[in-house]
Amino acid sequence: MNTTDRQRPILFTLDSHPLLKPLCDRLEGNPGQLDTRQFPDGETYLRITSPVAERDCIVLANLAHPNDKFLPLCFLLGTLRDLGARSVGLVAPYLCYMRQDCRFMDGEAITSRLFAGMLSRHMDWLLTVDPHLHRYRALSEIYSVPSQRVEGAHALAQWLGGQDKLLLVGPDAESEQWVARVAKDSGHPYVIGEKQRRGDRDVTVVLPDLSPCRALTAVVIDDVIASGQTILQCLYALKRGGIQRVSCAAVHGIFADAVDRQLMAAGLDQLVTCNTIPHATNRIDIAPLLAPAVAGMLGKTRG
Repeated sequence: MNTTDRQRPILFTLDSHPLLKPLCDRLEGNPGQLDTRQFPDGETYLRITSPVAERDCIVLANLAHPNDKFLPLCFLLGTLRDLGARSVGLVAPYLCYMRQDCRFMDGEAITSRLFAGMLSRHMDWLLTVDPHLHRYRALSEIYSVPSQRVEGAHALAQWLGGQDKLLLVGPDAESEQWVARVAKDSGHPYVIGEKQRRGDRDVTVVLPDLSPCRALTAVVIDDVIASGQTILQCLYALKRGGIQRVSCAAVHGIFADAVDRQLMAAGLDQLVTCNTIPHATNRIDIAPLLAPAVAGMLGKTRG
């Protein structure tokens, strides 16, 4: 192996991910090779077949539906360290376990803090896209390794900027700052709804008067679609307001219980997500924003 090869990062992923090739190309990295399977009792077998000693290693992980993925991820990160990797970084475009950021009722687990503590022990740095920072001001409040977040709003704004006659829609007051930034960068007007949530799947959305906007295509903007009920209720409110064409663009698409099909069946014209979580709706490539951030993290590690 020559010096140039040693300077190239190696990118590993436990599952197929649409960001692996574009990140390898932009970082001039090599895809890592590994073998993994489950023993009959459900335990994980993992073997890294790429030489990783004195190399910068990056693990690209899809952490949607994370419980079955966590142990294999820790095994991969830990084995890279055991084999002498110079650095081991985690690129988790969607970062799970950020919702429970305080103890709402006595006895509850603050899973965001617990998860961060466990994961931090196995890596040297973390990079993610639009984590749910509600009560935390920064990832550094719970992650003990250097961390950076990339703003997916820029990718959405670039995609929306090439289109005409759009009205951007934020479902609730919490989304206003985020949607306003997308609207400003893309050059489109926006409105914000009022949301009432009574449970994970019990949501209502009320929008302002839409009569001046009926000739426009409404695009509901969100950072993550999980249960999809907020988007669904926003769609119904737009239809009641006389908007004929409604699309939706989000950074992360989890789509619990196949809610993407429900959204399209309810009258959504288009559903688009960034390629942070592999899905058929991936239309917006986040790699141009991720790659410079990864290169920056590698630079700090080498420095």
